[in-house]
Amino acid sequence: MALQNIGASNSDDAFYRYKMPKMITKIEGRGNGIKTNVVNMVDIAKALHRPASYTIKYFGCELGAQSKFDDKTGTSLVNGAHDTAKLAGLLENFIKKYVQCYGCGNPETDIIITKTQLITLKCAACGFISDVNMRDKLTTFILKNPPEQKKSSKDKKEMRRAEKERLKEGEAADEQKKLKKETKKKGVVSSKDSESLKRVVSKKSKSSDEEHSSPPGSPADDNEAADDDGDDSIQWQTDTSAEAARQRIQEQLSAATAEMVMLSTGDTSSKGTKKANQEKKNEVAKVVVEITEKPNTHDRLISEIKDMLKKGAKASDLGPFLSSLSGSQQEIMDALFEAMFAGVGKGFAKEVDKKKNYLMAAVESEESQMCLLRAIGTFCEKSSGDAVKEVALVAKCLYDGDILEEECIEKWYEEGLAGANKSSIIWKNMKPFVEWLQNAEPESEEE
Repeated sequence: MALQNIGASNSDDAFYRYKMPKMITKIEGRGNGIKTNVVNMVDIAKALHRPASYTIKYFGCELGAQSKFDDKTGTSLVNGAHDTAKLAGLLENFIKKYVQCYGCGNPETDIIITKTQLITLKCAACGFISDVNMRDKLTTFILKNPPEQKKSSKDKKEMRRAEKERLKEGEAADEQKKLKKETKKKGVVSSKDSESLKRVVSKKSKSSDEEHSSPPGSPADDNEAADDDGDDSIQWQTDTSAEAARQRIQEQLSAATAEMVMLSTGDTSSKGTKKANQEKKNEVAKVVVEITEKPNTHDRLISEIKDMLKKGAKASDLGPFLSSLSGSQQEIMDALFEAMFAGVGKGFAKEVDKKKNYLMAAVESEESQMCLLRAIGTFCEKSSGDAVKEVALVAKCLYDGDILEEECIEKWYEEGLAGANKSSIIWKNMKPFVEWLQNAEPESEEE
């Protein structure tokens, strides 16, 4: 059976996921009893998630002819001889009025009849509620014949998950290798700042021991011996997160300041001692300047990524470039997202759609998907309210582009509700889209 995209505006999109069968008509009878039979109206109605009686009734109202739908046989008849192209055009008008969301254009909407007998369309993707024009003739028929409410099925959700797990089994070995490499990179990372400060402090400790030595057997001598024994068990490793870097710099500055104060209050009786103390002060001051002049990890990563993008780099070059940067995977993803979309408010989803090829190159595993989702949340919290309003559209754009998987989106959403910012507007805006993912029907293999 030939298929076509739902909605005339999406006819040129080869990868559009929502499809319906092409209309097939047959003219029956002759004379005054001539009728047009829409042979596959039941299949079209299933694809649109609307009762077939609605579409046939709409044809009759627009053509000014009698129409009839038989529930038992599925026969759809409209009085008169009508071309297939004419009926297809009327079907497109029906889709615009009663199927597609007025906000995002998604055809997965539900007809809801309010208490005041008004007809609305609730979008399962973005949550937008569209008000149907009640002057249309079909609205009277819909009020008299309301649609059946959909029931969520846990079996469908389990089938989708089982299918995705089956497809991932072939890639499991590659993902394990990547995870091992990333773990090795994160496990042992030496810090230049720590080494330089350790080198300076060790020189000062030796000289200060010679100048301010304690008598043998004194308590101070015992304490120094205990400290020397403890230094042997220290393992110099560095946590590369932004918070740890700030804390490390603060500790280094405090240690350097304390050393300078100690030198200034020491014994200054001799000229040699004054000169040695002054040299030590200058050496410590150099270390302090080096530490304070270095930018933090986040700003450094943003600057490096922006320089790379300004050179007109292709999306295929982004993956190797990001792997060469020093920093955790989350820090790199946060910096990438801010470098690409800094200052974007209204039209956030459109900008993401334009640059989704770069994001696809940056996402290689389930862990990197979670980093991307957390980067989106961090960006929305820092930016204006316009970007937060489009967070669901951004997630849907990346989901339709096969960049984000359903399980990762649901995991991120649950992680947000359980976190400290569970009252954030991000989760309120994401709720309709997550519910749509949980209740959406799986695509058939033919589609």
